[in-house]
Amino acid sequence: MSISWLLRFGAICGVLTGLSLGIPGVIEPFTGETPATSFVAGIGGAFAAPAVTAFHLRQRAAAGRLGAIAYAVNVVGLGLFAGVAFSLNLVVFFLDESTASLVLEGPTRLALLGSVVVFVTGVVLFGLSMLRARVLPWPAAAGYGFFLPLLAVLAPLPDTVLTSVVHLLGCASLMWLSAATWAGAVKSEEGTRA
Repeated sequence: MSISWLLRFGAICGVLTGLSLGIPGVIEPFTGETPATSFVAGIGGAFAAPAVTAFHLRQRAAAGRLGAIAYAVNVVGLGLFAGVAFSLNLVVFFLDESTASLVLEGPTRLALLGSVVVFVTGVVLFGLSMLRARVLPWPAAAGYGFFLPLLAVLAPLPDTVLTSVVHLLGCASLMWLSAATWAGAVKSEEGTRA
């Protein structure tokens, strides 16, 4: 398996992760959270780690030690947050309110909050490492480091136009990073042919 294959696979996963933010962001201001949007949001986190791995591979030479540490914290945070998103969107969403409240008390609440802290820390660090490396487009890197943590902070609030805009900006950041990563795979492949 070549690096260009991993970059392309990760870029596709980045698009799928972006769509898992963007689709609910477009629909939920009008409908609120629905089983369909909850499903899309719950499944989308599964594609985040391969996407971030590709982003890291694309910039690893320029990212240095900060990039490696940021990637490690980010990928662990994404794994935890994917579990949170899956649980909240595909399990808790379908429970009655009193059962959901019971499930989310005690150690579960602490685990969820801890997961969010690791996720936010990892995303911010990785966003900073992308900005510092200057390999991927800086607006997309800044959007990644700002809008994704903001989504985690806004998640407990009701769906509004603001949360939808943040979903869409996070989606756009991931799409742009994915497109740049795909382009890097093409350049990498062309370089090996020459």
